[in-house]
Amino acid sequence: MDRLGLPAVDREPRGETVDDPARRPWRDRLPRLRGRALVATVVLLVALLAVGTWALTRGPGTPPLTRADVNAAVRNGIADAEKKARQAPPDAATAYDTARPSLVTVEGRLAGGTSTGAGTVIAQDGTVLTALHVVAKASSIEVTFADGTRSPATVEKQDAASDIAVLLPSRLPQVLVPAVLGGGVQVGDPVFALGNPLGLTHSLSAGVVSATGRTVEVEQGRTLKDLIQFDAAVNPGNSGGPLLDRDGQVVGVVTGLANPSRQSFFVGIGFAVPIATAGGAAGAPPQ
Repeated sequence: MDRLGLPAVDREPRGETVDDPARRPWRDRLPRLRGRALVATVVLLVALLAVGTWALTRGPGTPPLTRADVNAAVRNGIADAEKKARQAPPDAATAYDTARPSLVTVEGRLAGGTSTGAGTVIAQDGTVLTALHVVAKASSIEVTFADGTRSPATVEKQDAASDIAVLLPSRLPQVLVPAVLGGGVQVGDPVFALGNPLGLTHSLSAGVVSATGRTVEVEQGRTLKDLIQFDAAVNPGNSGGPLLDRDGQVVGVVTGLANPSRQSFFVGIGFAVPIATAGGAAGAPPQ
């Protein structure tokens, strides 16, 4: 019904046929092209345009354009496009270079030793997002920024339900680079875990999202819900570190790993708190 109360079919202009393919705009009738096909098509059009321009502007003594000339121009264009694609940095390198300046090492002083994990700078005031279990029982906390600057830190906020802690350092480096927080993920998306596994600082591991919405039982009978499951290798020292997408944006905070045999080393399954949940605990606006 339209605003006059008439059925839409009664308001159809005379002499026109509904959804007549011949009357659609030309761009709506073109097939959709993606990936390599789109690149090849663009290269072909550019090559033909260049050849056509050459043909129109060539001097009187220039030999006529042949099919071989056109084929050679197209081949050269495609080869050049593929060369540029091969020279582009891989996703892992892009993610690492983007996120590393915002990575911090988190150390909590315990009665019986030290708890070590990782964290991410998320604001210009030096606010660090990490896993609560890294600092929950610590008498004091120290963070080390990417440039080596060390600073005491305090827990400003915490959310035990999501295992998230927000730290505020007392001293900042001369150059502070907050991370970019990303969006949600889907099963199959490439992800990268950045942290300090087994004391090996600034280590990157790669994998994919295996599942979302997972519920996992952790220490002291607590349960964490709505977690991202992934298969990038994580070990003690990764806790609190960022889970990254291919652009280096933080999509989660690493909280633990599956340990059916009660071992603390990696067995193929890691878990992360989605950044929307972690950011909410830090007071960030909803995404």
